[in-house]
Amino acid sequence: MSFELILLLLMLATFAVSVFLLKMPAGVSLILAALVGGLVDGHGIPVRHLVEGGFGFLEAIMIIATAMIFMKIMESSGVLERISIGIIKTFYRKPTLLIIVIVLFVMFPGMLTGLSSTCVLTTGVLVAPVLIAIGVPRLATGSLIAMAAVFGEVAPPISIPVMIIGGGVDMPYIGFTIPLLLVSLPAALFTAIYFRIRFVKKIDIDLVLRKLQLMENGERGFILYIPLIFVIGYMLSEIILHEYLPHLGVPLIFTIGSILGILISPRTKIIRVSREALRMALPVIVILVGVGMFLQILTLTGIRGYLAVSALQLPDAIKYLAASIMPFMGSAYASASVIGVPLVYVFIGKSAIVVTASLVMMAALGDLMPPPSLLCAYAAQTVEVKNHFRILKQSIIPILFSMVTALIVLIFAEEISRFFF
Repeated sequence: MSFELILLLLMLATFAVSVFLLKMPAGVSLILAALVGGLVDGHGIPVRHLVEGGFGFLEAIMIIATAMIFMKIMESSGVLERISIGIIKTFYRKPTLLIIVIVLFVMFPGMLTGLSSTCVLTTGVLVAPVLIAIGVPRLATGSLIAMAAVFGEVAPPISIPVMIIGGGVDMPYIGFTIPLLLVSLPAALFTAIYFRIRFVKKIDIDLVLRKLQLMENGERGFILYIPLIFVIGYMLSEIILHEYLPHLGVPLIFTIGSILGILISPRTKIIRVSREALRMALPVIVILVGVGMFLQILTLTGIRGYLAVSALQLPDAIKYLAASIMPFMGSAYASASVIGVPLVYVFIGKSAIVVTASLVMMAALGDLMPPPSLLCAYAAQTVEVKNHFRILKQSIIPILFSMVTALIVLIFAEEISRFFF
């Protein structure tokens, strides 16, 4: 057994003990694993490499921070609540379409921030009473919101797990839109239709609105939507009209959107909103710092090169089995860095972009899994269910469908790449 493999197993063991036995946060556990790797390899505490690795995902951290502030400002201005009211008033005659739109609406904050928890804590909180009012049981409502949060974390334009894997294999964040839609959109549609068939029948809109006690206030009207329109519109325009528009970068786009939101809704308390947003984002920011340090030490100790060379010798059955265990890491970001990065090397003969997209779906499902089951815990609080593992049990069928979808995309990654690109 090579020294690099022994060192890798030691780092992974440190991470596992820290997370599962000592109950430490995933980000701190990754930092400890990086420290152990540096010490055992004879580098002492490699401060320069740890600092360099800690700043490796600075762009992603800036995206998370600015996006969370923007979403909190939108929530404070009442835009998200108006959208949820509009959705049910527009689509109540077509329950299937209504559930699909609700799932996409819950996904929306995750698509902009790359954070699954944002989906549950913003749009998820808004649609939970709507789903319960139209006949979806509390457990199923929590499950639907948690699954939509996973798909929002995966879907473009912003996917933090992709950035983590890309940072580990030196792959730029370009060309992922179609592959990420291939793994997230079918699973999202299946989940919506699955819960629609099981629970939602004909909807009495008057009864629903009375239950919700919602009255749409037309004050200020369309002007409140301007920040949201600007952010989405400019992101799309940079893709379509990149030759004619200046490239602002995602953090600056969110910052401009936040400024517009404050100007349009001056009663928003920016200091309080920013504190809440950063408090929500801080655990993920710590994970990204830990991931950066972990990957930097993998490079410093030669483990990264060892994995790249050894991956070519693995049989196919082992490769796909390794991909299938990614959800059971309990964290999308930890799974993406610890398992996702080596697996890109394992499937080196396939399209790296499509492979990464499928691995990201596997990793994102880890946010549902014990021991932390963070999304299930957040969703349980939202629908007032004490045992959040009942939310996980309700989600088994959508989870399995999502895993199968990701595996199919992984198996046919090269064919998919040829067809689309």
